[in-house]
Amino acid sequence: MTRLAALDAGTYYHHRTLYEDRYKHFFDEIIYARHFADADLSDIDVLLVSCRTDPILLVPNRDKIADYLEAGGTVVAMGSTGPHQWLPGVEWTDTPTNFWWWKEGGSLDLTVRAPDHDLFDHITLSDATWHHHGYFAPPEGAETLIDAGDAGSVLYDDRVTTPGRMIVTALDPMYHHGSYFMPATTRFLDGFLPYLKGQ
Repeated sequence: MTRLAALDAGTYYHHRTLYEDRYKHFFDEIIYARHFADADLSDIDVLLVSCRTDPILLVPNRDKIADYLEAGGTVVAMGSTGPHQWLPGVEWTDTPTNFWWWKEGGSLDLTVRAPDHDLFDHITLSDATWHHHGYFAPPEGAETLIDAGDAGSVLYDDRVTTPGRMIVTALDPMYHHGSYFMPATTRFLDGFLPYLKGQ
């Protein structure tokens, strides 16, 4: 079984996601983000960098993360963690966030680009639709899973940049699940965490 670790930056929304009954059984190890430099990742298959973890805690650990990827590990960079600052090959564009499209009758223009990817055995596009804070330009050879129209990717799977794997997203479900706001985010985690655990 895949060993899944997650970073805890000490926020209320990390606490609700990582420690309460709904999801806590998915995590084999919780690493306090301030102690990340001392963490042993040698027996961890997947490292989940929790939504909105401040990049100031991650940038000093770029080499540690790079070594983990070189050894074949999987890093999952969740939304608002600034992965372009601490992961290789990540290109990010900030955009204004449309928080109220669902009340105003608009659309986020999200599109599934890889419907055969096994993630979509666990989530639907509706489960990944609340809002996003920007988009990525995935490296050549990486697989974009969900795009924001023609602008770029909000979720992609990169198995080419390093010997390991990077799943990178602009989505921040842990924040909203932990804030009791946006039911789609809980549905996303209901599928995404079992998907990560099953890898």
